[in-house]
Amino acid sequence: MSSFPSSSARIFCIANQKGGVGKTTTTVNLAAGMAQLGQRVLVVDLDPQGNATMGSGVDKRRLEHSVYDVLLGGSQVADARQTSPRGGYDVLGANRELAGAEVELVDLDERERRLKTALAVVAHEYDFILIDCPPALSLLTLNGLCAAHGVIVPMQCEYFALEGLSDLVNTIRQVHANLNPELQIIGLLRVMFDPRITLQQQVSEQLKGHFGDKVFNTVIPRNVRLAEAPSYGQPGVVFDPASKGAQAFVQFAHEMIERLGRPRAAQG
Repeated sequence: MSSFPSSSARIFCIANQKGGVGKTTTTVNLAAGMAQLGQRVLVVDLDPQGNATMGSGVDKRRLEHSVYDVLLGGSQVADARQTSPRGGYDVLGANRELAGAEVELVDLDERERRLKTALAVVAHEYDFILIDCPPALSLLTLNGLCAAHGVIVPMQCEYFALEGLSDLVNTIRQVHANLNPELQIIGLLRVMFDPRITLQQQVSEQLKGHFGDKVFNTVIPRNVRLAEAPSYGQPGVVFDPASKGAQAFVQFAHEMIERLGRPRAAQG
């Protein structure tokens, strides 16, 4: 992974064109896990539902500036970001206003690269920038993919998840070929995993057989405490550190940092 820039953030989209697969849960818990390991992290919420914003303890209804303003040039990331009260990372928040950006971006120059340009100003302040993408392939998702060095794909080990994965791989190939030659799949994260279900074990083995070391070693179990945490405005890693889900995400944060080079605390 030495191809990543050493002096500025590694930028990753958490993406899957299928809904309900745990993208937001992955984003906020990976961010909190990395923050606990001493990494400087920014979460960018690109979903108009604003779930990553609320799940980080930031009230989307009270945002003075949001990612919407940043994309349309009305605000800088440095002015719009907030700190997650319990998560230990920064958040560039989103709310329903972002839904209108789709239409407004269409007529703007460099419409797919607005986020990339905005993040370049603050990239040196972070070790990792994690972008929570909406499930649809839209101009918002394209902005995320154009800004990123790579894609982390959370997925359930179910039959239909494999179909959605092939669509996503094709999308990444197209963006790589036409808009962002740096873009690559960093890895597939198996989430909401229940080892008692035979089909999930079979799909997991298929994934490993087809994608090899692109499948992360860490597996995130199905966990009630992870599901409860957002209603308290906290990542599960903070809400219940002893839960199996929280421990798995901290393990995943370790794995990500090990895959992508030395942790910041060990550098220089």
